[in-house]
Amino acid sequence: MAASILRTGLTRHHSLFSNLLKSLQPMSSLASYNYETLKVSQPKENILHVELNRPEKRNALNRAFWREMVTCFNEIANDSDCRVVVMSGAGKAFSAGIDLIDMANDFVEPQGDDVARIAWNLRKRILQYQETFTVMEKCSKPVIVAVHGCCIGGGVDLISACDIRFCSQDAWFQIKEVDLGLAADVGTLQRLPRIIGSRSLVNELAFTARKMMSDEAKSCGLVSRVFQDKELLLDGAFETASEIASKSPVALQGTKVNLIYSRDHPVNESLDYMAAWNMSMLQTEDVMKSAQAALEKKNIKDIPYAKL
Repeated sequence: MAASILRTGLTRHHSLFSNLLKSLQPMSSLASYNYETLKVSQPKENILHVELNRPEKRNALNRAFWREMVTCFNEIANDSDCRVVVMSGAGKAFSAGIDLIDMANDFVEPQGDDVARIAWNLRKRILQYQETFTVMEKCSKPVIVAVHGCCIGGGVDLISACDIRFCSQDAWFQIKEVDLGLAADVGTLQRLPRIIGSRSLVNELAFTARKMMSDEAKSCGLVSRVFQDKELLLDGAFETASEIASKSPVALQGTKVNLIYSRDHPVNESLDYMAAWNMSMLQTEDVMKSAQAALEKKNIKDIPYAKL
């Protein structure tokens, strides 16, 4: 009996000491998040804020951006201090889309000695551009995007790959590619039909390149909340991010992975994948910690979940 009590006491003290060490650990190091077109900051614990940072160009997407997004989100995916990402645009607009001046040579003068080689090189380049936004889906951290002002062309491709979309009242959206003589090729035509309930509306927006204002974006399901201005928009995004970040990292990862999987697979396959996923993930200590907090009527935000 005495040995059992001693073991229990030592275990309890070890747990308290471990939690104390966790609380003293530094927040994410931002030194490695150093980019030309993106500004990364940590407004709150476990939350990273990624800003499109070309305000003088209305955050037009240049060559550097397409490279840096992949590097940035691959790093975020491996950052154990980050649980949620908030994306926004610096300055007066979210994004004016592709920087045509900076990227014209990629399409006007494609490399290759004949039609087949030119086509092959163009395909490789398009696949690289697609990865720029797909990397946000692959990242296991939920991504909230906060849109203000214009969101044009590539900007729509970007937000379509995010998990939660908020906007301000002055936001407007435009699938602009047909006006440039091409079909949108980095995600909008593939993701937007799964986001907006009306296929007819998606087709109309893609064929006409008309603007869609914030109220219509809310009513059709492109965004889930509309805020009065940019300041309130960011406040709302960070508040939601804080709520999400308070949850179990294991639960968050599993939820995002399975939401993406179920979007692209039939229900029976998705259920089977879920069973395979949770047969290991249900063994996490987070389940017991959460259950104990619920029984003791404690705030879930006070649970010291381990890093993932």
